[in-house]
Amino acid sequence: MDDDARRRRAGRMKMLAILLVCAAPVIASYLTYYVIRPEGRTNYGTLIEPLRAVGPLGTIVAAGGTRQQAGGIDSLRGRWIMLVVAPAACDAGCRQRLYEVRQVRLTTGKDRDRVERVWLIEDDASPDPALLAQHEGLVLMRAGVEAFAQALPATPGTRVSDHIYVIDPLGNLMMRFPQDADPSRMKKDLAKLLRASRVG
Repeated sequence: MDDDARRRRAGRMKMLAILLVCAAPVIASYLTYYVIRPEGRTNYGTLIEPLRAVGPLGTIVAAGGTRQQAGGIDSLRGRWIMLVVAPAACDAGCRQRLYEVRQVRLTTGKDRDRVERVWLIEDDASPDPALLAQHEGLVLMRAGVEAFAQALPATPGTRVSDHIYVIDPLGNLMMRFPQDADPSRMKKDLAKLLRASRVG
């Protein structure tokens, strides 16, 4: 009787060990994802969570100074949008961000037609025509500060105009790049988004 009991106990222990070995990877993955949540990220920009629809945001007044286009940001749905917010006077930081979004878009090669660049002008003044001439295809929108202050979150201690924002093809704000962002790292993020996207 003792031998039978010992054999049964040994059999149960072996079965339990086999189950644990099989279940260990699944348990480890659940613990890692839901409990430990590693801080390492593969993206450079800050993901906006949860995604938020940007709504009307503003009115398109021109695109690159060459074509008129009615409507708001919804009329650009189906494309990825890199958004810069700044007054029409466009200081050195604004000019740098416009340059960066232009260059990052160009580095996407054949995918560049999937990306729109939008300058959301936060006042009623007119931008410098010479500046617009350097940014052919740039979509100009106009909106008051109140219209986008809540829709576009900034990092604490910065302004909305310090960042470059990414809006997905469904009209959701989904990423914000930091102040003085690194264009090569922005390019990597955008390339990943374009590769992974089935829309836009």
